[in-house]
Amino acid sequence: MGLQALAHLLYPPQCLACGCRVQSDFALCSDCWRDTPFITGTVCNACGIPLLGGEDDPEALCDTCLTESHPWSAARAALSYRDKGREMVLALKHADRIDLARPAGDWMFRAAQPILKPDMLVVPIPLHWLRMVKRRYNQAALLSARVAKLAGLEHCPDLLQRRKSTGSQEGRTKEGRHANMRDALTLHPRRGARVEGRHVLLIDDVMTSGATMHAAAEACLAGGAIGISVLVMARVAKEA
Repeated sequence: MGLQALAHLLYPPQCLACGCRVQSDFALCSDCWRDTPFITGTVCNACGIPLLGGEDDPEALCDTCLTESHPWSAARAALSYRDKGREMVLALKHADRIDLARPAGDWMFRAAQPILKPDMLVVPIPLHWLRMVKRRYNQAALLSARVAKLAGLEHCPDLLQRRKSTGSQEGRTKEGRHANMRDALTLHPRRGARVEGRHVLLIDDVMTSGATMHAAAEACLAGGAIGISVLVMARVAKEA
């Protein structure tokens, strides 16, 4: 009997979401798979929200992005931030479920296929050091490491620094979120040169208004990046 078979005999694989037995590691059971809101088909190329349509259209934009500009060229998300998608994001972020980073990174890699470029620099959104001490890990860095490995791209987990504690964005208006993030992110003084002439893939667990990504993109562009793309585990639906 192989080591993996023995391990499965002693510790049977469990569904990532509900814990019931499944056939392989890092898998969802059929019920949880059905209840997980994977984003497929047509999406807004600028913000990643799902749109009506059966195929990914690189020219598609939502109504908001037709009138608003972003400091990045393209965005994708693996999940909608609801149901099992929301549960897994919160488990990864707050419940020490770092085992979710591997499958979530796999889903994100698949979602990112239309926006990946050769020689991209993969960069996670950083935590403030006080939050890092409390949480002990940066979920965005776990996700970005997995995506970079699968894509064969360079990973720079400490390119960005969060120089002020911005607290939670929850409950703030869109304008308040952007104001809260103003000047919050900066390039690491010993890493900043790595963005010069590069296209950067920014990675986070969830995107709502895009304020955090906006701040990160501006910091990278100010450091000489030639383009920015955005990839997140989950996208919060825009308000109607």
